[in-house]
Amino acid sequence: MTQYTHAHITTWVIAIILLFVALALHNSGKTKGFKIVHMVNRVFYILIILTGGALMGAAFSYYWMKMVLGLIVIAAMEMILVRTGKGKSTGVIWVVFVISLLIIGYYGFSILPKGV
Repeated sequence: MTQYTHAHITTWVIAIILLFVALALHNSGKTKGFKIVHMVNRVFYILIILTGGALMGAAFSYYWMKMVLGLIVIAAMEMILVRTGKGKSTGVIWVVFVISLLIIGYYGFSILPKGV
């Protein structure tokens, strides 16, 4: 596995953890903490995109579908946090997030070449 692979996996794991931390802060009424974690999570979105781009450069033809799904996952995470902050329904977005995350996990760990 390359250094980009480790960095990429680390950034998306941290982003998913921060998603749930932000939701827990929102549910406990700590709006300032929610906003701070939400902003930190946005930095991780950028890092995910950058490390994913570096991986895509290493195996260009294999990563288009994973890149699109990754962007859908990031968009879903952002929409979940924004809509939760506004008190709006997030049910459909959660379905999109979970399905996209499962497909991208299968694609990334089973179909794509290891270590690229």
